[in-house]
Amino acid sequence: MMWNNKTLLMDEKAIGRAIRRIAHEIIEHNKGLDNTVLVGIHTRGIPLAKRLAAELAAIEGSPVPVYELDISAYRDDHKKSSINTVGSSPNRFDADGKTVVLVDDVLFTGRTVRSALNAIMELGRPQYIELAVLVDRGHRELPIRADYVGKNVPTSRREDISVQLGEIDGQNQVVLREEVRG
Repeated sequence: MMWNNKTLLMDEKAIGRAIRRIAHEIIEHNKGLDNTVLVGIHTRGIPLAKRLAAELAAIEGSPVPVYELDISAYRDDHKKSSINTVGSSPNRFDADGKTVVLVDDVLFTGRTVRSALNAIMELGRPQYIELAVLVDRGHRELPIRADYVGKNVPTSRREDISVQLGEIDGQNQVVLREEVRG
């Protein structure tokens, strides 16, 4: 499938502002960060979770653990899964009683989030599971919504959201792309 860049939705500064705003919303909603962990969904949710953790630590003055989540075993088309750590946290965590904030780049149909919820529930029974996304593009197929959204972008089915992050792509931007039919 071929894509044409259509519109720059967020540049590096806009992404930073969105992450800062989400950090403040998480703190306000949860009345602090006690028992809070961030879980970045592979691939681009991981650097977003790290950035969000840095903002939270800067605001509250204490670190928030960040974990990586590979949901491939919970999807129909892949066969392996793992939850790994980022930084110095232990390899797996006990989710019991925690506020788990799932972090991803784009919320679309909700199927990725459903897979992530299944993976998290294998780690215990969290007090709360919240969802933070950089972009919500609509088109939900499941009754899932984000608690924290950087930007809402209504799209058509022929459009796509491309989140590019410096840690993976060498640049920081969010682009609306349109399918090229040929």
